[in-house]
Parts: sequence; structure tokens; C-alpha cells
Amino acid sequence: MLSRKRLWVALYALTFILLLNSCVDPFDPQVKNTPESFLVVDGFINSQGITTIKLSRTVNLSADSIAPPETQATVYIEAEAGSSYNLAEQDAGTYTSGSLSLDLAKKYRLHIQLISGKEYISDYTSIKITPPIDNINWEAKNNGLQIYVNSHDATNSTQYYRWQYEETWEFNAAFYSGLEYSNNTIISRTEDIYLCWKTELSSAIRIASTVRLNQDVVSNYPLVNLPTTSAKLARRYSILVKQYALSPEEHLYYETLQKNTENIGSLFDPLPTQLTGNIHAVANASEPVIGFVGAYSETQKRIFVGREELPKDWGRTITGYESCPVPDSIVIDGLQYRNLKEVEDYFRSTLYLPLSPIYSKGMPVLIGYTASSASCADCRLRGTNVKPDFWE
Repeated sequence: MLSRKRLWVALYALTFILLLNSCVDPFDPQVKNTPESFLVVDGFINSQGITTIKLSRTVNLSADSIAPPETQATVYIEAEAGSSYNLAEQDAGTYTSGSLSLDLAKKYRLHIQLISGKEYISDYTSIKITPPIDNINWEAKNNGLQIYVNSHDATNSTQYYRWQYEETWEFNAAFYSGLEYSNNTIISRTEDIYLCWKTELSSAIRIASTVRLNQDVVSNYPLVNLPTTSAKLARRYSILVKQYALSPEEHLYYETLQKNTENIGSLFDPLPTQLTGNIHAVANASEPVIGFVGAYSETQKRIFVGREELPKDWGRTITGYESCPVPDSIVIDGLQYRNLKEVEDYFRSTLYLPLSPIYSKGMPVLIGYTASSASCADCRLRGTNVKPDFWE
């Protein structure tokens, strides 16, 4: 039983919480815009593969534009008192190296020179060897599909883990179109636009530490949760998990970033704290630079989950095609469409697609076509109809 003193403390605490909740009013702070934009560096030095670094600039919170890429920079990896490896710009602001196999005994850093002449360097860092992913398993729960990752390091030298993932799922349009309008006539469609695939890259921060455990083992770390109605589960779903071994400093960076971006929203969440990376402007050490460049290898593992493996009582998924109406019938009516050519010309616009032919009752005479909007019959508007090489 609580003592009288503890009871009063608890009562005062409860009263304070209730008062706080009753006094919360909407607040729209005035955000101070700054004319400066700062460099953002996203990526890591891949010790056993291709290094990809993305450079961009910060934008004001009030701006509607996306972060502009930092283009035409000179980017290279350099070893401490050793060789260097150039990165070439592929897409705007994205720089990649060749496939590398770096010396584990050396330290490495990233060197960036902008087209303006400004230079930035990351701290030299030792290479960490990322252990393989033991397995990825999943569990069908009442609220959806929970995906877990498992890993360990028998040498007890990893201790700090980070994961990224790519989700790919198979889906189909609301209606099948076996016909297409081409060269002023309707012909059989040769390209399948009913079945497609879509890939989505993770943006969530997923990190774990085993420092306080007896063994360097990550067991059933909850990576992704998909609700039962998720469109990703309509047919077949796949997830590619990428694992990285972090330094204590990089883990702290991502932990702080996670708190600043994902755990803000109520009075009881931690306040944002300063984010300190390991990248510095050569000419001005006080200039803010966003990012942390570590050096390690990458390990991967992929799994598939078929709809037939999931509980039958989960019901229908929400695909986004629910608002698609029943297909129209565009036929010769003697008024708006007096002949088959006028019917076919209805599909001159790519907004509507022919689905299947309509014949007169009791006679093999073509009189029109069923039709639907492209948004309901062309899956390419939401993904790609090119089957991924890895798809099973």
C-alpha cells in the first residue's frame, strides 16, 4: 500500500498532469527563415562494394520546395596517408564509386569540394565489419503483419546496428484491358498493364544496441508493421533488409536524429537536441553540416510473403481502386456514336481505355467496347509493369 507521503506526491503529480492537459492551446510559432542553406551529406563509405553519397541543401521550414541537390561537386574517399577513390556524379546530387575493397587496417574519410570551391571533410574512421543477417521472420497478428530481423556477432565487436529496407509488392489494376487504341483503330493489347510492381525505400530510423546485453545478439527486432488492410499485402510482398555495423558515435547520431524527428509531438516527449555529425567545413569549423559518414560493409537478406500465407479473416485490403466505377459500355447507339469508327475515336484520348469488345446479342457483330479510366485500368500509373529480376 502507498504511504501517505507517496499518495500526496502521486495526487499532486496527477493534478499537475490534468492541468497541463486542460491548458494546451493550439500554437503556431513564427519560424525564423534564414537566407543560408547548409550542406546535407547522406551515405556511408562501403568498404566492400559501391559507395553512394547524396548531397543536397537544407530549405526553410516554410518553403514548399524539396531539398535542392548539390551538383557538380568533386567527391572522393581518401585513406589516412594513402590512396584516394573518386566518386562520379550519376543523377543530380548523387555520387557513386566503383566497387571497392578497402584495407581494414586503414582509416578513411570523405572529401567534398563544391563547385563554389568550398571544401568539406569527414573525420577519419576505422572500418567496421558488418555481420550477416541471421534471418528475417514475420508474424501475423491481429493488427497486421509484423516483420522482425535477427542478427548476432560471435566476436562481440558489432554492438551497434542499423537497418534500412526496401519494400516491393505486386498489385493489379481494378480492371483488365486487353485492347488499346493505336493508329486510329482498336487492336489487341500486347503489353500487360494489369499486373505491376512498386518499390518503396524506407525513411524510418531503425537502430539497436547490444552493449548492455551479455551477448552481441539482436533477437526479433521489430522492423516493419503492416496493417491488415495494407495494399502491399494484396497479392505478394517482399522486403530487402540491409544491415550496417555502426560506431558508438554514429549510433548516437542516429539515436539523436530519431528523437528529434520521430518522438516529438506531446508535452512528455523529449525536447529536440543539437545534432552533431562528423563532417566539417575546412575553412569554417563552426559552419553547420548535416550528416554522418561512417565506414563499414553492408549485408542483405530478402524474404517474400504471399497473400495465401496470411489469415483468411483479415478481409480485403485497401488498394486505392475502391472508387473505380463499373466499366462503361461505349456502343453504337445511332446518336452520339453512329458507327464503329466513332466508337473507336472515343478512345483517342488516353484518359479512357478500351477493356473488351461488345457484340450484338445473338450475332457476332462488334458494336462497341467496355471502357474504364486509365487510372483504374493502367497499373503503370502507380508502379511499373517490368517484373523485378529478383521476383519469385
